[in-house]
Amino acid sequence: MVLAVPVFFWLGYKQVRGLEQPQAVLVLGGSSVDLERERFAAKLALEHHNLPIWVSSGSTNKNYVTRVFTNAGINPSRLYLDFQAVDTVTNFTTLVDDFQARGITKVYLVTSQEHMRRAQIVGEIVFGSRGIDFEPVIVPSKRSPEPLRKALRDGARALLWVVTGHTGSTFAKDKK
Repeated sequence: MVLAVPVFFWLGYKQVRGLEQPQAVLVLGGSSVDLERERFAAKLALEHHNLPIWVSSGSTNKNYVTRVFTNAGINPSRLYLDFQAVDTVTNFTTLVDDFQARGITKVYLVTSQEHMRRAQIVGEIVFGSRGIDFEPVIVPSKRSPEPLRKALRDGARALLWVVTGHTGSTFAKDKK
């Protein structure tokens, strides 16, 4: 019974947070070859014309990303391009403080279908540690889902970051 009370409050908290509207769009950039996530996010941004759009990527061409959004009719002043990330964990750890400082408590999380499980695990840990929630927005893909081991590995790395402030990016064999 003692455990049931905290679980009940956590679930209640998650339900209330679920009613909150996202205050930004976060796109986890893919490789420079595959920009489908950015194109999909541009369409989403047209539906939510007041939200800033954050693109976190380590390998995407900045000019091309900007062009994808401007060609879709998105004002470049809404774009925040962050190229510090080297993998999924650092997609979150490099931006969480910026979001918190700006009072952003919920974002639309845009990534591809095969990547979403890992992104959700890392996001729950990293963003959750700062009280930031997200609503997943899946970019359809024909690729196979990522192996569970990648999600578990990055979940462990996210926990490492919460405890130590280090992402363990050198532990990741296959980045992104």
